[in-house]
Amino acid sequence: MDAPRCDCLIVQPIAQSAVRLLEDAGLVVHVAASTAFAHLEPYLATARAVITRNHGLSEEEIAAAPDLRMVGVHGTGTDKVHKASLAARDIPLANTPGANAQSVAELAIGLMLTCARSLVAADQASRSGDHLFSQKHRTFELSGRRLGLVGYGHIAKLVAGIARAFGMEVATVSRFTPAEELAEQGILFSPDLDSLCAWADIVSLHGIPQATPVIDARRLALIGANGILINTARGALIDEDALATALRDGMIAGAGLDVLTVEPIISGHPLLDCPNLVLTPHIGGSTNEALEKTGLQIAGKVLAELKAIGRVPGAGP
Repeated sequence: MDAPRCDCLIVQPIAQSAVRLLEDAGLVVHVAASTAFAHLEPYLATARAVITRNHGLSEEEIAAAPDLRMVGVHGTGTDKVHKASLAARDIPLANTPGANAQSVAELAIGLMLTCARSLVAADQASRSGDHLFSQKHRTFELSGRRLGLVGYGHIAKLVAGIARAFGMEVATVSRFTPAEELAEQGILFSPDLDSLCAWADIVSLHGIPQATPVIDARRLALIGANGILINTARGALIDEDALATALRDGMIAGAGLDVLTVEPIISGHPLLDCPNLVLTPHIGGSTNEALEKTGLQIAGKVLAELKAIGRVPGAGP
């Protein structure tokens, strides 16, 4: 049986307006029923383009797509795409930096507020009739607190602006933004990550993973017993076992995580029963606005590349 025609395989659902953009250009689009290889393989066989999200695209999946000419990532992170396989075949890879920045920034601030005001515990207290919660549970304002941003890209810049509107003092450790430019924006320059962790009341992660977690037991100790850790970037930035220990032992005051090293979280994960921890299931870029913007942006990039190489009906040979 011949493989079904598929000009563009969408591995995980994107905004319908983005699908229509591709279809209106004459492409045959297939949105996969699941990310299982068995479901993807028949469509990879004829796909000229693939759009993926946090599933990425494996070496096996790329090998199963002999006509592949373009891969697009719906979002910023491309770490789950097997780039060596694409490079070996000169297949371009595109993503959408900044498209969901506002939504992720707002979630980062929301996690800060949730941790600072103990909103999850307060909700549970209200539901259980514990009306003495406010008398025995101390929370704090963001105003006047120090926020340390690890990285200073699209999202971190928006977080900084919102935080400063709250009256927070903001500093960052950034390899790419000079101290003079930061000063013009009202942002302090921290010489290194250790200094930032020791200075900040709240540390918010906005970088990309390195060979080892950037937040380990030693840096959690620097953040300290009154500090809060926020991560809306990548789970691999944190040593999760060390964080679980720090939360249980009161080495830090709390944490808000939208991302984990392995998602979804598995049963028995050491973080699941930690106190003062807020977990959300990677929803930073999942607002209606962000999904629309991100979907249209990556569909536009895929369409432009296929047109450039004459792989869109009516666009060339």
